[in-house]
This record gives sequence, C-alpha cells and structure tokens, in this order.
Amino acid sequence: MPVRSGDTLIFSTPPVVRAWACAGGKKEAEGPLAVEFDLLFSDTSFGCGKWEKAESLLQQKCVARCLTKAGLDPDQVDLAFGGDLQAQCTASNYTMRWLGAPYAGLYGACSTMAEGLALAACFAAAGFARQALAFTSSHFCAAERQFRTPLDYGGKRTTTAQWTATAAGACILSPGGGQAGVPVTSVTFGRVQDYEVHDINNMGAAMMPAAVSTLCHHFADTATRPADYDAIFTGDLGRVGSGLLHDQMRREGLPLENHLDCGCLLYDVDTQQVQAGGSGAGCSAAVLCAHVLPRLMDGRWRRVLFLSTGALMSQTTYLQGESIPGIAHAVELAAPDTVPAKKEA
Repeated sequence: MPVRSGDTLIFSTPPVVRAWACAGGKKEAEGPLAVEFDLLFSDTSFGCGKWEKAESLLQQKCVARCLTKAGLDPDQVDLAFGGDLQAQCTASNYTMRWLGAPYAGLYGACSTMAEGLALAACFAAAGFARQALAFTSSHFCAAERQFRTPLDYGGKRTTTAQWTATAAGACILSPGGGQAGVPVTSVTFGRVQDYEVHDINNMGAAMMPAAVSTLCHHFADTATRPADYDAIFTGDLGRVGSGLLHDQMRREGLPLENHLDCGCLLYDVDTQQVQAGGSGAGCSAAVLCAHVLPRLMDGRWRRVLFLSTGALMSQTTYLQGESIPGIAHAVELAAPDTVPAKKEA
C-alpha cells in the first residue's frame, strides 16, 4: 500500500504506465516533437465542421491507439479518468459514450493529465483497477471560442498569451510487481493557489504559484532536491511563467537547473507564432506521451518529475472580475530497471 508523507503518496510497489499514445493537429505537426507523435492530422476539424465534436474525435483516436498498443479491448478498461477544457467536459463525456467503460470525469484545466495519471496510479496501486485509463485533450479553436473570442473576430494576441494545443494524450496504468512499463513511484496532489492575477492572457503568471507550491511540498515530502531528477517538467507555464518559476524557486533555495516546460517544447516558440508558448490540457499530455515516457522506458532518463499546471477560472468568473486561481499536481516517474520487481505472492 502507498505511504502518505504530507501531500505525497509514495508507492511501495509502484504501478506502471504500460501503454501510452498521443495525437495532434496541424500546428503540432509543424513543431519540434512531430516525429514523436503517434497520430497527426492536417484537418483538425476531422471533416465534421464543429470544433467541439472535432476535439472528442481527436480524443477517441488517441484512446483507441493507446488501447491497441496495450492489446486491450474497451471492455477491459476497469475505470477511466478523463477531462478537457470544454464546459462540463463534454469532449471527454462524448468520448466515454463511445468507449463505454466506467468513467470518473475530471476538471483540472491544464493540470488534468497529471491529475488523471495520479488518480489512475492510486487506483492501480491499491488493486481497485487492473487497467486504468487516464486521458485528456484540448483544441485551439474550441478553447478560443469558449474562453476568449471566436477565431473570425480576429483579435490580436498579446506577447504573454499562449497557444492552446490541439492535442490529446492517453495512458493505461496497471498494478506493478512484474508488469512491464514505466513505474509511477509517487504522486503529489496540489493545493489551490491564488496570487491575484487577473490577466486572462497571462496564464503562465497565474499558474506559477501553484507549481512552486507543489514542487516545494514534493521535495519536502520525499526528502529530495531538484538535482535528484534528470528532468523536472512543468505543464504549460510557457516562457513567461517559466521565468517567474525560476526566480521564485531560487528564492526558495531550490534552483531548477534541470527544468523543462511542455509549453516551450511542443512548439518552436521563435518561429511558430505561439507567443509565450503552448498551453491547454493536451499540451502536457502530448509531451508526456510523445517525449517523456519513451525516454524513461528506454533508459535515457532514470528519474523524472512531471508536473501539470491548471488555471481554474471560467469565462463567467473572468468577466465578473475574479482573479485566476491555479493548481498543480506532480507525478514522479522512473526508468523500469530502477525499481526492483516484486514477485506476486
């Protein structure tokens, strides 16, 4: 059973991510990680003419690829954890209408992949699920229409704004003890932080305090420091939020020399006109499944901390003048041979 240390659950027998898949759209196909994607589509409407439906179709294709890689049928999924940025998580709800497995819907905004991965790991480690699915997505056009302005409005984007990824990621987690895959050694659930940021075009600044809070709790709970990890990934702080994160972590006495941000990895920030970088629930999900998990599986990295960050406002609260709270959840991942296999009784 897991051991609780502060906000962190440490797994004595780590569950494993046994299969994963990611899918992206046209912008992602032009980015530096394109060759690492499982699926890429030039038509991000999928011919259906509705951005919201297109996002669900993107999810479905991603989940289907993940199940194929795991050698599973949909009816073998014990429980699915999923969510997205659409109102009432409709993209995920319609995906689950297609999949038909037991489902726990999540809303963590852009933190949803780490949240779903952490919950799936807990259920697998406790023996409540043999095959737990964690998935999420975002779609640039659907998100712009919901949170800012429709695309045909033609509004000018600020330099602090970030580009919502048209991307999806999915993982299958199973109990450890001999199962092949990438071990999840611990998870740290975050606390909501609000430092009174009101600018909806500066999500990096709004989410940064939550990243700092979760990182500090994780390091204290696990008696580790940043240098103990090959890489520390944040979800989508972008250039602005990443700079603020580095400044604050130095003040905390925990400089992040090995930090990488998914919002700065998914796109070429200098050439792709994404302003401060990528964002959206699909951003960190795609980077996790395309870039992080394969490098752990083949031993290029030994120990990684994956942290997704989310801004928890809505279009209604923003228009009412509310500030933007943030949340961040962390998942510690390891190369397979760093965790001794335990034989089944």
